[in-house]
Amino acid sequence: MLWGLSGRVYLETDLPPVFGKETLILNIIQDRPAGSPCWPINCIDKNIRRKIPVVTGRSIFKDINKNSNKNKIKTRITNLLLVSILISSIISLLIIAAACSSEDCGKDIILATTTSTYDSGLLDVLLPAFEQDSDYNIIPIAVGTGEALAMGERGVVDILLVHARSEEDRFVRQGFGIRRDDVMHNDFVIIGPPDDPSKIAGLDSMEAYKRISEEKALFVSRGDDSGTNKKELALWEEAGIAPYGSWYIQTGQGMGATIRIADQKQAYTIADRGTFLSHQENLSLVVLVDGGESLYNPYGIILINPKKHKDLKINYPGALDFLEFITGPRGQAIIKDFGIKEYGRPLFYPDIIKRGI
Repeated sequence: MLWGLSGRVYLETDLPPVFGKETLILNIIQDRPAGSPCWPINCIDKNIRRKIPVVTGRSIFKDINKNSNKNKIKTRITNLLLVSILISSIISLLIIAAACSSEDCGKDIILATTTSTYDSGLLDVLLPAFEQDSDYNIIPIAVGTGEALAMGERGVVDILLVHARSEEDRFVRQGFGIRRDDVMHNDFVIIGPPDDPSKIAGLDSMEAYKRISEEKALFVSRGDDSGTNKKELALWEEAGIAPYGSWYIQTGQGMGATIRIADQKQAYTIADRGTFLSHQENLSLVVLVDGGESLYNPYGIILINPKKHKDLKINYPGALDFLEFITGPRGQAIIKDFGIKEYGRPLFYPDIIKRGI
C-alpha cells in the first residue's frame, strides 16, 4: 500500500512470513515547501489518490513529527528484488507528481481528523459527497486529536475535525485557528467482556473506573493523546486514580485497533459509540457504562490561521468551503442518516441541523 503525507511517501507491504510485515519510510522533503500550495504527493490525480489509504496510527506519527534524529527511522527490508520494485514504484510516483501544476495543487485540502471519523466509515461518505459538488479534493489524515492539533500548529494541514473541546478552544485562543464551529456529537461508552468481571455494568463512569482499578482488571488505553485518550485520562483523574501496572495496557493505536486489542484480551476500554457500533459485529465486547454528561463527545471543525504561517500557502478558501459543506444542509443530512441503515441508529448526531439551517 502506498500513501503520502507532509512530503513523505510511505509504502507498506505484507512480505512472506519469513520476513514479516515491514514498513519502508522514505523522506522526500521535510515539509510543505515555502511558497508551495501543496506537497508533490498531493498533486497526483484524484482518481489515483482515491486508491491511497488514509494514514492512521500514532506509531508512524511519532517518527513523522520529529524533524531531527532521522537515523531513528530504519529500513529493514532484506529482499533485494522487493526493494528494487519498491524504489521503481516510488520513482514512478514522483515523476507523476512532478508533472502537476500549481493550479492543480491548489485544489487540494489537507484535513487532519480523528481516527473515529475514519474507523466509523463516516469519511467514506462525507468526502466523496463534498468533492462531487466542489472543485476541491480532500486529502484526509486520520490521527489522534492531539496529533491533529500539533499538525495544525505547524501549518502542515489546512483544516481540523477533532474532539477535545478544551484543547480546541486553546488552539483558537492562541491564534492557530481562526474559526471553530460545532459539527456533530455522539458519546463515549465503556465496553468490556460480557461476563463483566469487575461488575461495572450500570455504574457511572467514575465508579466504574474505581472498580476496574480496585480489581486490577485489564484495561486497554489508546495512549495516543487522542480526544478519546484525553477523555479517558480526565475520567481517571476525576476518580482520583493514576492508572499504572500490568493491568493497564497502552496501545498507541487508533480507536478501531484499540477496540480489537481489548476484544482479544477480553479487557475493558473506552470508545466513542460510533466506532464501537461500526465494529460491533466482529466483537464479543459489550457496552457496560454509558450516558451522563461526563461521556458526552462533541466534534468541532477548525480553520487554520494562514497569518500564522506566512511562508506556507494554507488553502483557506478550500478549507472554508469544506467547513460550510459539513455544517450546511447536505453535510449535516449525511451525518444525520449515517449508520441508520447498517446499525439501526445514527453513529453521530448533527449539531447544526437541529437548530434549523
